[in-house]
Amino acid sequence: MKIDGIQAVHFPRKIGTGLYSVDRFGPKAAEKAFNFHRSFPEYKETPLANLAALAKELGIAEIYVKDESYRFGLNAFKVLGGSYAIGNYIAKKLGAGIEELPYDRLTSAEIKEKIGQLTFVTATDGNHGRGIAWTANRLGQKAVVYMPKGSAMERLRNIQALGADASITELNYDAAVRLAKEKAEKLGWVLVQDTSWDGYEEIPGWIMEGYTTMAVETTRQLKNEKPTHIFLQAGVGAMSGAICGYFASLYGNEERPIITIVEPDQANCIYRTAKANDGTLHFVTGDMNSIMAGLCCGEPCSIGWNVLKDHADHFISMPDSVAAKGMRILGNPLNGDPRVVSGESGAATLGFVAEVLSNPDLVDLKNELKLNQDSRILCFSTEGDTDKENYRRIVWDGLYPSF
Repeated sequence: MKIDGIQAVHFPRKIGTGLYSVDRFGPKAAEKAFNFHRSFPEYKETPLANLAALAKELGIAEIYVKDESYRFGLNAFKVLGGSYAIGNYIAKKLGAGIEELPYDRLTSAEIKEKIGQLTFVTATDGNHGRGIAWTANRLGQKAVVYMPKGSAMERLRNIQALGADASITELNYDAAVRLAKEKAEKLGWVLVQDTSWDGYEEIPGWIMEGYTTMAVETTRQLKNEKPTHIFLQAGVGAMSGAICGYFASLYGNEERPIITIVEPDQANCIYRTAKANDGTLHFVTGDMNSIMAGLCCGEPCSIGWNVLKDHADHFISMPDSVAAKGMRILGNPLNGDPRVVSGESGAATLGFVAEVLSNPDLVDLKNELKLNQDSRILCFSTEGDTDKENYRRIVWDGLYPSF
């Protein structure tokens, strides 16, 4: 299906045996990640915004948006994955479990003496690298961060301010990942990346498990209320795979909410993989010029895709204008709704929801997604205004770069 630049692939609901296991992302495992994160002195539960007026305007029952702009003062969710992976790496090095290494032990002189000086390296458009730099800084370790060409200077400076050796390369994101991998192998650094491939799945798996802290908090905030629909944005598919896995485990595949994955049409590797549905991963190569910079990844995370192929329902490729619409709606709320400052990648899902529910040309897609007056929608705003200049250009001026 292709309407107004929006393309959709629909998978039939899979139930029964033989599905990819999501136990490692389920509530029991997620509590371990949650307990690790709340051991940090900076920890505070991020808000779950109830957009009741917007829901009424769009003709549905409820819309909730998890606002990750408050996460650890870093304006994005990514630190959850990076910190948990680093914690698990150190735990394994010590022959301990992550539950034995809360923040106060990780930062102790005893642990530092045992592990010595480590260097963690990664590639990032900004948010993931900032999380790695922040964690290394807190633990007295080193971080090296490579950023793809076109990365925002503000994001670079935020990473450098945390003591990391960070630079913008002339490479696209996936090539920057390969550069980080080469440096790790050559110099004995530790690669902390959420993209997985054959032989590199342990650390990406830990990163995905770390993301489930968002789902634990959200479940508690919703109390006994179950969403009918969850919308998740995908870069490599690690975050969307983790959160999808959590809710599939929590409710079971037969009863879980309808889960929809959205991506920029310039970097839609998950959508392409779903559309082909041939058992292989499909890549996007070359420049990926989307305002949703945090989602501009061309090579899917194999673990993330394994979860999504069995536990997600719909896969969407969409133009930048949809994400821009989401940013403006969240930044200019209807009377009584809280304001959510959401960046280009963070607002992607809410923008898609609003477009589908308000555009009469998309009524068939709305019906395919089973959206109606009883729908209770959950979105995750994964970042705030991490590029403030671009945020103002889109929200204040109603513009977005055409590249």
